[in-house]
Amino acid sequence: MQRSLKVADRAKVSPFEVMNILNRVAQLRAEGRNIISLCAGEPGDGAPSAVSQRAARIHTAGTALTYTPALGIRELRIAIAEHYKRWYNIEVSPKNVAVTTGSSGAFLLMFLSAFNAGDKVALARPGYPAYANILRTLGIEVVELAAGQESRYQPTVELLEAAWQKHGALDGLMLASPANPTGTMVSGDELALLTNWCKDRGVRLISDEIYHGIDYPEPGTATRRSVSAWELDADTIVISSFSKYWGMTGWRLGWALVPNDMLPTVDALAGNVALCPPAPAQYAALAAFTEASYAEAEARVAEFARTRAAVLDSIDRLGWGESAPADGAFYLYADLGEKLGSHANAAAYCAALLEIEGVAIVPGDDFDRVNGHSHVRLSFAAGYQAVTEAIERIVRFQDKS
Repeated sequence: MQRSLKVADRAKVSPFEVMNILNRVAQLRAEGRNIISLCAGEPGDGAPSAVSQRAARIHTAGTALTYTPALGIRELRIAIAEHYKRWYNIEVSPKNVAVTTGSSGAFLLMFLSAFNAGDKVALARPGYPAYANILRTLGIEVVELAAGQESRYQPTVELLEAAWQKHGALDGLMLASPANPTGTMVSGDELALLTNWCKDRGVRLISDEIYHGIDYPEPGTATRRSVSAWELDADTIVISSFSKYWGMTGWRLGWALVPNDMLPTVDALAGNVALCPPAPAQYAALAAFTEASYAEAEARVAEFARTRAAVLDSIDRLGWGESAPADGAFYLYADLGEKLGSHANAAAYCAALLEIEGVAIVPGDDFDRVNGHSHVRLSFAAGYQAVTEAIERIVRFQDKS
């Protein structure tokens, strides 16, 4: 008898609910509906002008876009290293910079390089679902840390110690600051505690810093909050991207800061996994580090701050329950509380809101399979006008429910 074909169990990850919502948004817009989508974590203005102009020159000049070195062109690795001097006042060698196909490519490459099947990696819940999905696909055990309001939705040494006692020795910690979906950040002191804890126990820390640059000062101060893990320990892995601060989501270009002990493995794997990052994006991204591009990005962050203020000022009107402090990024993550109303869960609430008022937000199930059924994530990356109009529609929807 012929054997039946199969699909690998490790490939059976949970789909993103947000993709179903975005598909419905496209359908409704095709029908002529005026839909405001606050789903995607995607700046709407696109790349800085200098980046787009450089890309146009590359293509019109007929430049031969051949394979590049596996870890990226030298000029870009130097520019990224200089960026760390500019922002964090730390010296990073270009040899420790690995340019990747988006931060997603960096996650896969770093997880493959740092962990064996059966290793245990801790991460906060709620959190970005791709972390856990990729880790599980690679046969790595995910240890979820139930991080709620009391820990500002971030890992703590206390949560890690409890996980160590319950699950045994940990091999890795996945940290995101600012985090998706909560927007919360760890302070420099908190990051130092986590870094020291990992160092003392031989735990590899992976720091997702893709939202760095999009953070908001403490009230009454002008100081931003972003601290890079490499300021504290160069044995950590830092992952970042051109997608958020520079608005280059579709260019699929990110990077990692790679510790010295991992460099040979990462270099060898990078060539096998992707050959190289996208060549046109690499050459164009050199222009992201010009003064004009930084200025454009800062103007975008100022607009995020204005929109964030409008969202926070509307929390009482929305009447939602507990919400995460939006320290950075461009998200509000909140429990619907009594505003869940007659809806069975947040997914049903979001579906009805989209159909009735034409506003798309994301239910929390993607980010927290335990408690996310009553939560929603609202992205304010769409801009002030779209977000303030959406809030009016949400309030009207809830008044009718």
